[in-house]
Amino acid sequence: MTNQSNSTATLTTEAKKTHQQPPSKPHWPLYLILATTFVVGAVSYQFLTLTQSLTAGLLFICIAFWATSLVPAYWPALGLFAFATATQLAPTQVIFAGFQSSTFWLLFSGMVFGAAINHTGINSRATRLLMLILGNSYQGTIIKIALFAMGLAFLIPSGVSRIVLIIPIIASLADHFGYDQNSNGRKGMLLAAAFGTFLPAFSILPANAPNMLLSGMTETLYNMPFSYGGYLLLHFPVLGLGKLIMTIGVILWLFPDKAPSQAIQATIEKSAITTIETRLLIVLCVCFIFWFTDSLHHISAGWVGLIAALACLLPSLGLMAKNSIDKDIQYGTLLFAAGIIGLSAIVAYSGLGNILVNYLTEVIPFAKDSPLLNLSLLTFISTCVAVVTNLAGVPAIMTPMAEHLANITGLSNHAVLMTQVLAFSNVLLPYQAPPLITAIALGNLSISAVTKVCLMTFILTSLILLPLNFFWWHILGMF
Repeated sequence: MTNQSNSTATLTTEAKKTHQQPPSKPHWPLYLILATTFVVGAVSYQFLTLTQSLTAGLLFICIAFWATSLVPAYWPALGLFAFATATQLAPTQVIFAGFQSSTFWLLFSGMVFGAAINHTGINSRATRLLMLILGNSYQGTIIKIALFAMGLAFLIPSGVSRIVLIIPIIASLADHFGYDQNSNGRKGMLLAAAFGTFLPAFSILPANAPNMLLSGMTETLYNMPFSYGGYLLLHFPVLGLGKLIMTIGVILWLFPDKAPSQAIQATIEKSAITTIETRLLIVLCVCFIFWFTDSLHHISAGWVGLIAALACLLPSLGLMAKNSIDKDIQYGTLLFAAGIIGLSAIVAYSGLGNILVNYLTEVIPFAKDSPLLNLSLLTFISTCVAVVTNLAGVPAIMTPMAEHLANITGLSNHAVLMTQVLAFSNVLLPYQAPPLITAIALGNLSISAVTKVCLMTFILTSLILLPLNFFWWHILGMF
């Protein structure tokens, strides 16, 4: 009997140890990535300069680590800064371009806004208003959040700005609905907000950076300004509404959950607005007004957000806790964002993007009498560029080559340019898109959850929406 008791105690102790110390991840994926990186660099050196081959290896290892989440997202970013600086891959202003980017400071200000919204209690007030709209079913909640998020794309021109506005509110709403941190319900709500305000926005001309970069470069290089209505008609029916419907279906399939808890919903009560809430609302409203009117004053959304964040951090206003700058700002995510932007700048500086496009245009079999094939191949080229650089890298690299590609394919210049939209609206991995990085930071979302939605929407878009989009273009007489 004693031996049995000792055996039971030993098993219990071992079970506790197992529970307290979960098994570590296998190391072979890490070794595989390191070995493959060495191979990529060595093979690249046979065809490229030393700087370009080192950049190719750096690009591969950063993307691999960010895509697999084998290490924290900030680690590859810090490694990138250290390696690029030590090897002098580019000037320091290029390597650390992320810290000078308005996107970086917009992400910082978004974290400050989120902390201020939680500290003042505005999140609960906004949650109450949204609960009256969203209803009681989980499916209905996801659909309405996605529709509301898409509606913001018609009002706020910056994708990161929209994420900054909506994610803290939806996170608070998920808490009040009874969804804990790791629940599918919380993930689904945050993903519906992030992807709902991000993916359909590529079909709305002023709604994000790649659209505006494409429009500005096209007008400068080819004197072909885009019209708001023409761009909307060309892209919104399939890339807007179609992608929104598809994204909602993917989220409901990947992250099913029960209906929101009615008991928790009932705990939010009406109350008079406080002085501190009024102060924060004034700061946010002034910030949003400047965001809405950026076409008039031409001040970047990042710098507007930074000024508003300074107001929130001013101790005398009482909009944030005293230690918020240490407790509520996720510096690891900020380094992650700076690393991605810096990597894109290094790749552009090295010329790898142009080398890729030139190589692909030489080996890909374009045929002047096959417009559908040519459109598909052009979309593929732009998609490759988006993976190597980021979404904004597509218009930066592809737009100057549009006239040359039009001559090769026999398509119109306009059709060639519009294939870029098909590519940069089809996101393969989160690192390509600063708004998704911001959503990961503000909503405390796992990279794996966002990656799952990216991969599924990428596959479904390639197989279903792109053919539908080509059919829609054919009806409109694009080819």
